[in-house]
Amino acid sequence: MAGKKLTELRALVHGIETAMFTTRRADGHLVSRPMVTLDAAPGADFWFVTALGSDKLAELARDAHVNLAYYRDRTKEWVSISGTAKLTQNRPKLRRLYRPAWNAWFPEGSDPRHGTADDPRMVLIGVKAHAALYVRSDKPAPLAALELLRGYVTGETPQVGALKQVAARELHGPRHGKRGAAKARRASASGAPPRSARTPRRTR
Repeated sequence: MAGKKLTELRALVHGIETAMFTTRRADGHLVSRPMVTLDAAPGADFWFVTALGSDKLAELARDAHVNLAYYRDRTKEWVSISGTAKLTQNRPKLRRLYRPAWNAWFPEGSDPRHGTADDPRMVLIGVKAHAALYVRSDKPAPLAALELLRGYVTGETPQVGALKQVAARELHGPRHGKRGAAKARRASASGAPPRSARTPRRTR
């Protein structure tokens, strides 16, 4: 069961849908790309889908640490989530999270499974949140807009909402938070990603 803070984060990003998903390239530089956040499901805090062989999978195989950034222009709320990713082609999980709109990224081909929930090209990325920063507006959207306008006119920093920080133990409890942090430290020290973040083999 998700903790209260994790539930709040999910509620905050609900409706934004698209996250800027950041990974680390082989040369050490960071790269971000927009990815649609899938419905909540057991096994990870946030789920995404991508295609087998994509660059992001190679990047995650080298370093499983990721960042998810969300921004709601209407209210100026934003969320930044740091965590670790795991990869899976678990078919029941894919069928549970599947959306017909995925056809845009997995067009039909010679394989009759293409574009369906059984498409062998589909890979799920599950992200377990380690910590988060976010600003949640404490004003209705019209008042938030007026606050921004006031800041523009006066030069003062708009007070849309308070900056809040959430640690791992608040998201998953002390035991899970320590376990996740220890695993991340071991992976970083060894230079190898967690086993769950390694690129899945192509299925037939």
